[in-house]
Amino acid sequence: MTFPTIPLRRIFKVVNGGTPAQDVAYWNGTIPWATPADFGEHFAAIHQTRRAITRNGAENGSATVPRNSLIVSTRAPIGYISIATEETAFNQGCRGLVPTGTANSKFYGYQLEARREELQSLGLGSTFMELSTNELASFPLYTCSPLEQRHIADFLDAETAHIDRTVATSKRLLEVLDERRTAAVVNQILGGATTGRRSKLPWAEFLPDAWDEVRVGLLARMGSGHTPSRSKPEWWKDCTIPWITTGEVQQVRDDRTEVITHTREKISVLGMRNSSAELHPRGTVVLCRTASAGYSAVMGTDMATSQDFVTWTCGPRLDPYYLLWCLRAMRQDLLGRLAMGSTHKTIYVPDLQMLKIPLPPSVDDQREIVQRIRRNNEKADRLTDKVKGQLDLLAERRRALITAAVTGQFDVSTASGRGVTE
Repeated sequence: MTFPTIPLRRIFKVVNGGTPAQDVAYWNGTIPWATPADFGEHFAAIHQTRRAITRNGAENGSATVPRNSLIVSTRAPIGYISIATEETAFNQGCRGLVPTGTANSKFYGYQLEARREELQSLGLGSTFMELSTNELASFPLYTCSPLEQRHIADFLDAETAHIDRTVATSKRLLEVLDERRTAAVVNQILGGATTGRRSKLPWAEFLPDAWDEVRVGLLARMGSGHTPSRSKPEWWKDCTIPWITTGEVQQVRDDRTEVITHTREKISVLGMRNSSAELHPRGTVVLCRTASAGYSAVMGTDMATSQDFVTWTCGPRLDPYYLLWCLRAMRQDLLGRLAMGSTHKTIYVPDLQMLKIPLPPSVDDQREIVQRIRRNNEKADRLTDKVKGQLDLLAERRRALITAAVTGQFDVSTASGRGVTE
């Protein structure tokens, strides 16, 4: 059995929002002013908004809804739901839903969250998708008696709170696993030293006595890249050379992938010859120094790069994968000490030319360290994947539970004792 449906307009009055003019008389007041950016992933009360307006602002360019009304985002993005805990205004990216009778707003808030994809499918627009007032008002809602609505809302409050606590614990576990993984990499790159000689590296305290601190430029040839002129179409024909840009950072952002073998774009021999781009050999280490600064990889084949990267082609004293893990171990130092800029961080080439790394006595030692890092990471990644799988199951359970409850697929009074009252 499922509940019958009726159009939303028979349960709620739909109110359109707006943005007041940038007049001092309209802003920095006491009335919360919600935008889609103030909504969370799940249906919840909205306790605080980024901005607030005055009564004049609400009456001249915006609108308010009373406590216990729903506020729905209807553009960029569609289908995120909050419930007002006080009189609240909102912009034109939202619609307010004011209950006109005995409707339990929480019951319908949960239902709209569960049916977000249906709302999104009704959006129209070329620049951005928007759910019209008429489409929202016509949206069919499952309904039942006010008493049943209250029981279902209470049940879902209890059950989703339990799931959300479990999710929060699992997310914290992911953070701990990531922190431990990072710490284990740093420990290996520093030789596991807790005593020994004092290091001059800004991100290390001790190094084994037999280790050196060496400028990378003495161990590897440093290079960079370039972008052939886009105004020369002939330079962008017959493109066969893999070309690493900031778009490839996504491949290595989680530090699981060491090697880049495919790129989104390629350049031509002619374009490379007519620019400062150069072909680097397989095994060259790359470091992004702009935009997604600090991320690194090893080239899986001969490649070129854009000017957003520096490269090191290692000599006989330096294993490229050891250098890779050195760069990953020192990423936070690179970003905190060398990266400049407020909006987009940039690590400048002169600073990278002076970069030093810890150097074990032999290349064999370096390779053994890399192998230990890989073994440790493999164990950590297995645990991380297991926790992520649990999070996926919890998210699916949450969705299924809400959908089944608000559509009448089961009797919540017999499903669980948590939070259900007669």
